[in-house]
Amino acid sequence: MQYKDYYKTLGVARDASQDEIKRAYRKLARKYHPDVSKEPNAETRFKEINEANEVLRDAEKRSAYDALGSNWRAGQDFRPPPGAGGARDFHFNPDQATDYSDFFASIFGRAFKSETKDSRRRRGQDQSVKLAIDLEEAHQGATRQIKLDVPETGPGGQPTTRSKTLNVRIPAGVTQGRQIRLAGQGSPGHNGGPAGDLYLEIDFKPHRLFTLEGRDIQLRLPIAPWEAALGATVKAPTLGGSVSLKIPPGSQSGQKLRLKGRGLPGDPPGDEILVLEIVTPPATSDAAREIYRRMAEQLPFDPRAQLGV
Repeated sequence: MQYKDYYKTLGVARDASQDEIKRAYRKLARKYHPDVSKEPNAETRFKEINEANEVLRDAEKRSAYDALGSNWRAGQDFRPPPGAGGARDFHFNPDQATDYSDFFASIFGRAFKSETKDSRRRRGQDQSVKLAIDLEEAHQGATRQIKLDVPETGPGGQPTTRSKTLNVRIPAGVTQGRQIRLAGQGSPGHNGGPAGDLYLEIDFKPHRLFTLEGRDIQLRLPIAPWEAALGATVKAPTLGGSVSLKIPPGSQSGQKLRLKGRGLPGDPPGDEILVLEIVTPPATSDAAREIYRRMAEQLPFDPRAQLGV
């Protein structure tokens, strides 16, 4: 049989702490849970993740596994050492008992000291869904009432969904990809076990004015040629309302101005980056065309002088 590197399966170092193992397991379990995952190998990966977690989360079983040595590589041909295969009386998680590999059984055996799968109190599965919000909600914070169809496993083991309405507090300064944990709002437990948790992953809706990078927001600010040449004070929008902004004389298109602390709240808060964009007035009247002709005569200027043509 092939050796299984449980540390590699969870993506942790051999000296990882129990908290690191727990975090790695939860992240992978959410990603590969067969009821919600779109990955083609989700069911197989979910079984591997659960088996690795069953060993590494328990100090006694982890010690027995580590005793095999650190020189093994995943996929190497493995022969169990003498005395392995159930010689010790380990506790197991019955939920995945039938899915344990031959490698696992060769070390720990399949004996149980706990309740059967059907009668045991079990915690419900954690669930994860995306929550699309506006930039203004992230800037100011908000309370949203949301209706979700949460995936879960039905009584017969088949995937199903359950509708629920929740009041969700969105904290000011929340960023893209941040998860909001709602304790006890995941799948219900089994035989009186506690419900799992629901994780809302923040996703931003496209904004008509701003683009987002981390906590900074960016805006293309149109200005007139005379505002760019002579300097001006203009109004500029921010997530907290309009502000007065000084345009330096001699400004050019593409030049960036920064409004400190006008991005998303945080420690430190983000900034608002304004990218200047000089907009040419249309020459749609005789008067406008005459102004442009006088400019061409009185302002000798070649914008292509540096091109050498």
